Amino acid sequence: DLVRSRGLGDVYKRQAIYQYFCILLLAKNIMSEILIKFGERVRQLRKEKRMSQEELADKANLHRTYIGMIERAEKNVTLINIEKIAKALEVSIQDFFIWNTKKF
Repeated sequence: DLVRSRGLGDVYKRQAIYQYFCILLLAKNIMSEILIKFGERVRQLRKEKRMSQEELADKANLHRTYIGMIERAEKNVTLINIEKIAKALEVSIQDFFIWNTKKF
């Protein structure tokens, strides 16, 4: 019976591993959606201000490629950098999270 219980334990381990990876995949998809929406909103606000990525980066004291990566949802932006970008665009932080506009 030791062999049987060990076999059953392996099944439980495989199920636990499978569930863990499903949760990770779901979390990644949710995270990706947030990053995409945030990046689109940054781009929208930047264009409304008629600023280039380089101008925004200079004003926010960030690198131009970093702004591009945020807009393309390739970077998980920090709160500190969200604040810098908001100040550079002269908007409030919550303006980045208004996604129920016609463009979204």
